[in-house]
Amino acid sequence: MQKTYIYLAKNKITIVADLDGTITEYRPVYQRTIQAYKGIDNLLHFDVKNHDQKNVSLTAYTPHFVAFDENKNLVIEKDGTKTDNKGEFTINISENDLLNIKDQYLSYSVYLVKDSDLTKTLTYSDDHFGASGTIFVSGQALPGPQKTYSVTTFIQDGQNEIWYSEAIDAQPAINGNSALHTAAIYTDGYVGDITIQGTLDNQVTQGTVWADIATTSLNNETQPVPINFNGVFSYLRFETTASPTDTVSQILVRN
Repeated sequence: MQKTYIYLAKNKITIVADLDGTITEYRPVYQRTIQAYKGIDNLLHFDVKNHDQKNVSLTAYTPHFVAFDENKNLVIEKDGTKTDNKGEFTINISENDLLNIKDQYLSYSVYLVKDSDLTKTLTYSDDHFGASGTIFVSGQALPGPQKTYSVTTFIQDGQNEIWYSEAIDAQPAINGNSALHTAAIYTDGYVGDITIQGTLDNQVTQGTVWADIATTSLNNETQPVPINFNGVFSYLRFETTASPTDTVSQILVRN
């Protein structure tokens, strides 16, 4: 039997805050490159120390984190969440934050904003007063396309000539940026309209209010019909104006 070990540990980074103007004794030589992986949330722990390598109280400050891409465009900006540990705060680089960022090196900086007068104090990562660290964004841990949903079941609305599909998760947590959704409709002999509907309700019930997003008219199409639309929704479904039982084979959706 071959035994493999994996480790669960804090992604912890130490930075120096020059609150008294004397960085002399604690002189870190360099700051390691932070690894951030696409497809999952990355929780970073920052430990703020002074020139004596003692933790700095963040009671009167709000940590602020900014990251820039290789073209110096601001791509991530977040306030830190202070923990119970003195001098420590966390930044959650979420799956959504990295959704549209290709594999590359980002530069980041951290500064402290004083709550009383909003003055800013820059933090440093090395002995040359370097204020910029590096994050490598990698897609190696969770490569591949997002999950594709296949919609095949439709239920008629009472005696009306309208059919509704099951509701599918629109994944609002990872669609806060461009929020692009793609659907491909596979039909054989279908004639009528197909409308994409969305809701912001947290749960789908009989009383859920649905809003029309996009409608396409089909006339005996034999090739897949693509539809692209944007928006942050909790759930999606499809409405048809003709029976889809034998003529709509499937609708593929990728959020």
